[in-house]
Amino acid sequence: MQNYPKQILTIEQQVQSLKNAGMSIPSDEEAAKYLQKVGYYRLRGYTYTFYDNASKQYRAGTDFTKIVKLYEFDTKLSSLLFSYLSVIEVSLRVRLTESLLIFGDSLILADPTPFKNKQIYWKNHASICSEIGRSHDVFIKHNFINHDGKIPLWAAVEVLSFGTLSRIIKNLNTGSGSAYAKLSGYYKFKSKKGNLVTPSNSTLTSWIKSLVILRNTCAHNARIYNKPFNITPEIINADKVVPQPSHSGLYELVLAMKYLRPDDSSWENFSADLKQLINEYASYIKLSAMNFPHDWDSHLNITA
Repeated sequence: MQNYPKQILTIEQQVQSLKNAGMSIPSDEEAAKYLQKVGYYRLRGYTYTFYDNASKQYRAGTDFTKIVKLYEFDTKLSSLLFSYLSVIEVSLRVRLTESLLIFGDSLILADPTPFKNKQIYWKNHASICSEIGRSHDVFIKHNFINHDGKIPLWAAVEVLSFGTLSRIIKNLNTGSGSAYAKLSGYYKFKSKKGNLVTPSNSTLTSWIKSLVILRNTCAHNARIYNKPFNITPEIINADKVVPQPSHSGLYELVLAMKYLRPDDSSWENFSADLKQLINEYASYIKLSAMNFPHDWDSHLNITA
């Protein structure tokens, strides 16, 4: 067995390691309790911006209490985001179902007709079959037993992953009278000229794919604050930041949440809670660490 090059540290040694690197720790005992609860390496993710790699020291003034506050902010932020992402996801399932039912066929997911690329359709269909087969939901079992295993659209959509829903939507035929035309009509936005327009398929799916990644990040309790995301949702002109950031951050993904909101009222409640949370931790966080511009709150307004 190969040895890992770094030494295994006890909780007390972890506290001492932080102190040796220049971090101010008001109480060793309280710091040890917190590390036992959260974990040294999870908390380390919030220290990187204060650490100088050349000197292997934390910058002067780096305090353990501030790191804890950043972690607390991120935990609350993740919970808030995940809650509203669930609202968006449920609404998207309903809207996709309503859009595909224009064909009048409850088993439309078994028909490649509404989809552009037939090869991709069959790949997606394999995922659909697999996810239905793994489901233990009562309404799925009911159809297995009572309807010869035929699963109607409205039941199937309820058990599909967010990622599979995204791939189904991306492959929908577009144009007048299509399921996509109906679906995109739920997500109209104001153009540069002030007209209400529907998003293109690439635009809509860029929003959805972004939220799939954000949702999974929240679901796995991964860090969100100061995290670059490897996907860029298409941003409406009124919300673009100049100069454009080098990578996507939370700001871009929150905008995608706004664009996919199921209704104005729920969005206003969410954005008010987000503003309150950011204000509560304003002395500990940096808006730039999440790509938020100075006028970020105005971009959360529905009229923006």
